[in-house]
Amino acid sequence: MRNHEVTTRHNLLDSNGHLIEPGWSRSLIQTYDRSMIKKRPTRIKEWDYYYIMSNSNEFCLCLTISDLGYLGMHSVSFVDLINAKECTKSELVPFPMGKTGLPSTSAKGDVAFKNKNLCISFRHSGDKRRIKMNYPSFDGNKGISCDITLSDEPRDSMVIATPWNEDKNAFYYNQKINCMRASGTVKYGDELFELNPEIDFAGLDWGRGVWTKDNYWYWGSGSGQIDGVPFGFNLGYGFGNTSAASENVIFYDGKANKFDDIVFNISDNYTEAWTIKSSDGRFDMDFEPIIDRNALIDVKVIMTDQHQVFGRMSGTAILDDGTKIKVKDFLCFAEKVHNRY
Repeated sequence: MRNHEVTTRHNLLDSNGHLIEPGWSRSLIQTYDRSMIKKRPTRIKEWDYYYIMSNSNEFCLCLTISDLGYLGMHSVSFVDLINAKECTKSELVPFPMGKTGLPSTSAKGDVAFKNKNLCISFRHSGDKRRIKMNYPSFDGNKGISCDITLSDEPRDSMVIATPWNEDKNAFYYNQKINCMRASGTVKYGDELFELNPEIDFAGLDWGRGVWTKDNYWYWGSGSGQIDGVPFGFNLGYGFGNTSAASENVIFYDGKANKFDDIVFNISDNYTEAWTIKSSDGRFDMDFEPIIDRNALIDVKVIMTDQHQVFGRMSGTAILDDGTKIKVKDFLCFAEKVHNRY
C-alpha cells in the first residue's frame, strides 16, 4: 500500500512554488501561503464548502464560498431527500483573484460574502464554527436562511497534498473534516427546520491550489454515526499524481483509518445503483441513489459539469485494527465532476 503520511511541520511550497512533500496527513501541518505560488492570480483556486446532512429532517444543505481566480462562485444547495428534489442557486463575481479573502488555514480566520441577493459567512467561535446565510431570492423568491453551529470537531481530518506531473507549479492541497455535530435552524420558505446535534452532522471541504486546466474527479463523503459512535468517510480519486497517497479514509470515533485506492462503478444513468469498492477490500459498499444534483455551468473561461448524487450506502468498512463496521442505509453523497478552467 502506498500512502506516505506527512508528520513534520513545514511550508507546503518551496521557493520555486513546488510541493515539498506530497502525501497525506491528519491535519494541516504543511503551511499554505498564497504568496509562494508561482502562477498568475487567475489560476489560483481557493474554496470552503460545508455540507450539513440532517438525518432528523432528511435533507442536505450545501454552502460554498469560492475564489477560482477567473470567477468567484458563492452557492447554496438544498437537497430534499424525502421527495428527491433539489434547488441550487449561485452568485458569480468576475475575476476576484484573491479578493474574497479565504483564510490560509481552516483552523482560524473567517470569510464572508454579501451582495444584494446573498449574505453568507463562515466564522470561528472558540472551538466551534458558525455558519450564517440569508438568500431571499432562492428558489423563485421562496427564500432560504440558516444559523448553524458546528461542534465536536474530531481530532483527525484527511489532508492531501497532490502534485501534477505535467506542471510542477500545480498542486492540490485539501482538507476534509467530517462528523462535526450540527445544531441550529434552517428556514426554507415557510418551513423551519431544527437541527438535532445527536444525529445531524456536517463536513467541511477546504481546498487551495493551482490545477491544470482540464480535470475529472470522483469524490464521496458521509458524516453520521453507527450505534451511537461518530462514523464517516472520505473517498476520492481522479486527478493529479497520487503515487504518494490517496485521500481515502474511514472516520470512526474521531480517528482516521487510512486505506488504499477506491473505484466508483457507475452506469450512464447516475440514479441507478452504484458499487464503491477499495482495492484492499476495506471499503465495500452498495450505493442506492436518491437524487442526482447535476449542474452544468459554462461561462467561456470556466466550465463545470457536476453530478453530485445523494443516496444511501450499505456494506462494510474495516478499521485499521481489523474491526468490521456494518453500514446500513447511511445517508451520504458521491460525485463525478469535470472541470475546465
